[in-house]
This record gives sequence, C-alpha cells and structure tokens, in this order.
Amino acid sequence: MVEIRNVHKRFGDLEVLKGINLTVNRGKIISIIGPSGSGKSTLLRSVNHLEVIDQGEISLDGARVNRPDLKGLAFEKHINHIRQNMGMVFQHFNLFPHLSTIDNVTLAPRKLKGMDPKKAREWGMDLLDRVGLAQKADVFPNWLSGGQKQRVAIARALAMEPKVMLFDEATSALDPELVEEVNLVMRGLAEEHMTMLIVTHEMGFARDVSDWAMFMDGGVVVEEDDPQKLFSNPEQERTQSFLRKHLRS
Repeated sequence: MVEIRNVHKRFGDLEVLKGINLTVNRGKIISIIGPSGSGKSTLLRSVNHLEVIDQGEISLDGARVNRPDLKGLAFEKHINHIRQNMGMVFQHFNLFPHLSTIDNVTLAPRKLKGMDPKKAREWGMDLLDRVGLAQKADVFPNWLSGGQKQRVAIARALAMEPKVMLFDEATSALDPELVEEVNLVMRGLAEEHMTMLIVTHEMGFARDVSDWAMFMDGGVVVEEDDPQKLFSNPEQERTQSFLRKHLRS
C-alpha cells in the first residue's frame, strides 16, 4: 500500500532522513518509534507530502506521491487526489472551532466528493458512533475533552474512506487518563485491518497492535522486526537503551 524507497530529507545543513526504506502492505499496521529528533515524524509527513523530500520515491497503492515531473497546478491536482486517499491524524486536533462535531466530520465529503448533505450526515453519524461520540454530534469542539477531540479528528480522517491512516503522535498531547480512549479507537481500526502507519511514544500500544515495528534514530532505521521480538529482545544497543527507558509493561 505504501512504498518508501531511499528517502532523504534535509533542513538546511541538517540531514534528518538518510536513505529510509519501508514497505507497508495492505491491511498491516507499522509502528515507528524513536527519540525526539530521530526523523520519524518527518518521515510520516513526507508520506503525505507535507514535507518535500530531497531524494527518493514514495508511492501510495502504486501511484507515486512525489512527482518532480509535475509542476504548478498539475502537481497540486495530483497531490490533492493522493491526499484524499490518506487519512492523517496529528498531535494537535486541528478541528474547526466554528463548526459542530458532525460538520467537522462531514465537511470534506461534502466539499470534495459532493456528497448529499443528508447522506453526509448519516455517514458522519456512523463514524461518530464508531468512535463513541454519536451523542456529541451537535456539540462544538470547545465543549469536548482532548480525547474526544482526537476521536473526532480520527472520524474526520475516516470520512474520506482512505486507503491508509497516518497517525503522528496522536496521543502525545493528551492527559494520561485520556490516552486509552484514543488507543481503543485505534485498536478497533487495527481489528478491521485498516492499513496504518503510526508514529508513537506509546511503547506498549506499539508492541501489542503492530504487525511490524521500526526504531529510528539520527535519521536512519537502527532496527526493525516483529514487534514482539523487537520489544522483548532487540539486537542493537541503541534500541536496547531506548526501550529500557521508555517501555512500560
């Protein structure tokens, strides 16, 4: 579903991605872990072309994301089409404060797909029910907790029926007691075999939910493996050191 080949990215003199390779197969969950500044969020944002890579190729379901052969409006049309097939959930919720919960969820299907407003509301209600927030449909974001806002953000990302979901530290801005309610929604998506690429600091969640786990540091993949093996018996000293500090049973 997602192919990342020899991806490099620089910010000035700092090379933050140094030749990353990764394959995400359909229906699989890949977790990316590592310390701050390791390049993991930059990699995820590059998949959605929110960061423009300097070298390499990224593809979604066989279609190349970065297209240096396209310029101007042609590329804008191309990347907008690509992004309609990627749902992305950020660290901060980015909900529209002037729109109700249901309107936040249904805005994209109505505006981008031309979905009938009645059908869009029915679809949005189904999605809100899926994340446990149907009763909050007509509430505005300011009246929601952080965990509820993030669940709305997940429903909004699902509204376009994406081929892959990208999660960039989706729980790191939440109070500890709100983390699990978001993790439960993500676990539900995993049970439905949604293709997911997850950058997370929740080590236990990554271990239990992922099909594959990747540890990054200094812009490179230090180690990757089956999550049960990676988290219980990592081979690299850098991975061992990181997990000793961050893994919780």
